[in-house]
Amino acid sequence: MREVTALLRVVSSEPGAARELFEIVYDDLRRLAQARMRAERADHTLQATALVHEAFVRLIDLEASSINDRTHFYRIAA
Repeated sequence: MREVTALLRVVSSEPGAARELFEIVYDDLRRLAQARMRAERADHTLQATALVHEAFVRLIDLEASSINDRTHFYRIAA
């Protein structure tokens, strides 16, 4: 598997790169989402999995040049 930074550079031009990236970052994004959800009120309806999927789609839709590297990606995701 390639590293996150390399995948971020090709995600908009290479078929399958987004899926590969998602598989690499999913567990980390889920942990971030779960931490955020613990701070929410008890009766909210959004689940961590839905939050991860929504955030990932939005992150991938950003211009590739606007995300510099793996660290930047996770900072934006958080």
